[in-house]
Amino acid sequence: MTDILRQYDPVPDRFDELGSLGAGPASHWQPLLQQLNHESVEGLNLRSQAVAAAIAEDGVTYNVYEDPRGDTRPWEVDLLPLVLGAEEWQRLAGAVAQRAELLDRVLADLYGAQTLLKDGLLPPALVYGQAGFQWPCQGIRPAGDRFLHLYALDLARAPDGGWWVMADRTQAPSGAGYALQNRLVISRAFPAPFHNLPVSHLAEFFQGFQSSLASLSPAGPDSPLCVLLTPGRFNETYFEHVFLARYLGFPLVEGQDLTVRDDTVYLKTLQGLRRVHAIYRRLDDGFCDPLELRADSVLGVPGLLGAVRAGKVLMANALGSGVLESAALFGFLPEISKKLLGSPLAMPSVASWWCGEKPALDYVIAHLDELVVKPAFGTMRMEPVFGYQVKGAERDALIRKMRAHPHAFVGQELVHLSQAPVWKGDPDQPLATRSIGLRLFAAATPSGWKVMPGGLTRVAMDDGVEVISMQRGGLSKDTWVQARSSAPVTSMLKKRLQVSDLLEGERDTPSRVGENLFWMGRHSERAEGTARLLRAAFNRLSGHERVDEEALLGLQQAATLFGTLPEPDEDEPREPLPGALLAAVSDPGQPGSIAAVLQGLLFNASQVRDRLSADNWRTLNRLGRPLTPAPTTPERARWALNLVLADCVSLSGFAMDDITRDASWVFLVVGRRLERLANLCTLISVPLFSDRFSRYAMLDWLLEVANSEVTYRTRYRRIPELLGVLHTVVMDASNPHSVMFQVCELQKELPEMGRKTGQLFPPELGDCLQRLQALDLHPFEKKRPDKACEALGDLLLDIRAAVYRVSDEIQRQYFIHTRYPHRSASGQ
Repeated sequence: MTDILRQYDPVPDRFDELGSLGAGPASHWQPLLQQLNHESVEGLNLRSQAVAAAIAEDGVTYNVYEDPRGDTRPWEVDLLPLVLGAEEWQRLAGAVAQRAELLDRVLADLYGAQTLLKDGLLPPALVYGQAGFQWPCQGIRPAGDRFLHLYALDLARAPDGGWWVMADRTQAPSGAGYALQNRLVISRAFPAPFHNLPVSHLAEFFQGFQSSLASLSPAGPDSPLCVLLTPGRFNETYFEHVFLARYLGFPLVEGQDLTVRDDTVYLKTLQGLRRVHAIYRRLDDGFCDPLELRADSVLGVPGLLGAVRAGKVLMANALGSGVLESAALFGFLPEISKKLLGSPLAMPSVASWWCGEKPALDYVIAHLDELVVKPAFGTMRMEPVFGYQVKGAERDALIRKMRAHPHAFVGQELVHLSQAPVWKGDPDQPLATRSIGLRLFAAATPSGWKVMPGGLTRVAMDDGVEVISMQRGGLSKDTWVQARSSAPVTSMLKKRLQVSDLLEGERDTPSRVGENLFWMGRHSERAEGTARLLRAAFNRLSGHERVDEEALLGLQQAATLFGTLPEPDEDEPREPLPGALLAAVSDPGQPGSIAAVLQGLLFNASQVRDRLSADNWRTLNRLGRPLTPAPTTPERARWALNLVLADCVSLSGFAMDDITRDASWVFLVVGRRLERLANLCTLISVPLFSDRFSRYAMLDWLLEVANSEVTYRTRYRRIPELLGVLHTVVMDASNPHSVMFQVCELQKELPEMGRKTGQLFPPELGDCLQRLQALDLHPFEKKRPDKACEALGDLLLDIRAAVYRVSDEIQRQYFIHTRYPHRSASGQ
């Protein structure tokens, strides 16, 4: 026994995955145990910290509603994987494939001939009496004649080491992406034992699923377009949706990105409409079509079921497949298997009794202490009840509910889950025991069912806890399956490209992606501009010299025009400037504050996460950290703003050098350019419309906030003067922070936007450029250039108004598609 195992104390009345209760750990655990035995606890703790850091850097989250840590709770992975031997896995994979085929045939029967109901193998009340059976789907034969494409099931160990099925996931199973993410992280943490075992790779499984959707879709001679349909960023597994979309090469879409015309599904792209041939959905049945399923759904696509009925789009999984996610079916599956497959189930379900049948109800009540009472249907909001835990009046109330609504309850045998070691990291007790469950996945491929050689091992959050739930804070483990021999690494890349593939990135960009990149660009530029403005104010409040009241007044006025500070109320005394500025930094409830702008930026970025590199995403994740806790002094606020500015500058670099220059990229750049131009016009207009003495007092901060100090000092080597400052921030076409530079660049980028999207965008800023080029700077040589300042101020406000018109036109033309109501639909 290894040194580390001497400190492992498993519970003797349940199966131990490590095998330490019998003759010793199984041979497939040895490579990992040897690694653990050769390292110190401190060294393994460093590996554990590296895993947590990798999860944080990759932005892996599992969102929990109403979690105090926010809607981006980090995914938690234990350092130690679960290891399964090759022979055991072969039996397990065969049983999973058999069950997947069985359930696919059950769905075909329930929405087809319904012989199972006619022959009495399934009670009609069990099917028709639940919300999971979708009546509008009756009689529909899905494209490719396949109902299930991706199937998952939850397993638990019996005390004798056998496996029981605890739940079937047939609707929109989750976890496959998290299993892959766990593999990427843990295989890097233990490269030697991973290769020495060796461990089976996962890519071939996803490749089979990808090929299946393409081959079964009604694409005909066309290159099929497959999309991943997500409910959106507030879904608890949104990270997985983004991760899988990128890994599989599918556009990530929401319901608003799709439209149905003539029973055909189209993706609304920046280039127009493109036909969709297959949809891998992560949306529950009822929400998919508000026209025929749930009228209150805002997540689905009106008319989607009609397209499915017409056979013009493949749905994975088929709509209505959620009917099988009922534990009440378990007791009927053995006979159904003999009927449909001609063979018994290779892996049993946990013993279950549906209380809708009186003998089963009587049995459950009589043996309540030995059972767990669960809801019969997944749509019911009810926690499992352990019979031995309810006593007295609570027990009587439960029995009354069961007798009143027997069809709503299932009694299941109480399962003592198997245990596995988890890394605790305590020098005195580095390992702890936790209950585990295993979620496995099967994909329908052109060559039959393929089971992922691995899976998602879920771990109870505390010792002695029997219910495993990621929503309650459970851990996860990577699952290593011993390969029979070293297998070549399989790539998800296509073996052979076609000419049409070379254009996919241009043709498949949803309008929503362009919109979020556009506003991501605007928010990032707004955050940078606001941070520079507030930092300039704090610099003057925190300086050693006398506070320049005129400069502060100008900064305050500019912050008000930016929307960062609220408009002054004459009836109420204005808050002292330092307090107002501190709120403008960190109060997310104050419109225009840095915190509020960053929230908007992160929201837009989360919508296009599949388009952003890991480095880009890490920078975005870092943006708001300096504001927590909220700065309480000008010095602390200035420090926080410096960090925010550094990350904003990094985002600017990512925008120019990290994102492929396709149609969507143009929207990001144009968004940044329009926002910078509007901000510059606002800033410069403040001193222009001020009196003479205030105007000259504001030139210094104007250069600072416009990020043009270095340019001015390099050019003129003197204190700020009006003529030189205005030339630098307005007319200098070589200064990337001047008005002229932004207008000239937009005059190139707006037509480029039209070219990349197939639209002719009008040159809205052409008049502005001509007026700028015609501007005469000689009047600013005078001692009192008030009229020239007012005229330039009016011009800058006209340019800002033109910026807003251009922004509105982009919204109408590309995002809500109202400029050209008769655009053609491509990809017939």
